[in-house]
Amino acid sequence: MKVVLFCGGMGTRMREFSETIPKPLVHVGHRPIIWHLMRHFAYFGHKDFILCLGYKGEMIREFFLNYKPHMSEDFRLEQGVPKLRSNVTDVRDWNIEFVDTGLRRNIAERLVAVRHLLRGEEVFLANYSDQLCDIDLEQYIGLAKAQQKIASFVSVRPAGSYHTVVTESDGMVRYIGPWADAELWINGGYMVLRREIFEHIEPGEELVEAPFQRLIAQKQLFSYRHQGFWKAMDTYKDKLSFDEDYESGCRPWELWSRG
Repeated sequence: MKVVLFCGGMGTRMREFSETIPKPLVHVGHRPIIWHLMRHFAYFGHKDFILCLGYKGEMIREFFLNYKPHMSEDFRLEQGVPKLRSNVTDVRDWNIEFVDTGLRRNIAERLVAVRHLLRGEEVFLANYSDQLCDIDLEQYIGLAKAQQKIASFVSVRPAGSYHTVVTESDGMVRYIGPWADAELWINGGYMVLRREIFEHIEPGEELVEAPFQRLIAQKQLFSYRHQGFWKAMDTYKDKLSFDEDYESGCRPWELWSRG
């Protein structure tokens, strides 16, 4: 299945990086977060990508055009030719479409802009480009397809140290505690979409607002609860958290490293 990745946003909550590079190119370890995400899809055999570009999209094009695996892998130089020590296969067997979908378009508008590249695809995948998780895509996609709904997405427990508060109408607190302990789930992306999704998107609409509301009314929206690791790079603090995970060797999203 083809994979549509939304990587055109301006990343305003990560100005420490986004003023110079697009958020998908912010590194986790030695490679950009978008590489880790694509490597996850490729691990499960999904290697046909459509990148919906926008803000500083030329830098994403440049990264893949000049991709050099030996800049992030251990290698040996043999008569001037770099020889990788590992058997990592990435990028070389990926098919990537680079599409300028506009500077300020929302997710649904970017999706509609690449509709022509999805002809013949009854089902396709779509995701944001600033998050990683350890989901078993084969299991999830199989379940989502079995539901035969127009759209499916992964719901996850939000991470962080915030507290959930429940109050009465008069403001009296009925409950306060870590939101990890509350029955609170958020949209974690990793969408499985059928072509019929385009029939439910009106011009200018945001995907998870009006279109998804219509699907809910028609009982055509399914969500898979993922209990494992999931993390988004939304802020500079999230970037530091990813760095800590990577340096400590705690990289649950690297399913390909587990063999």
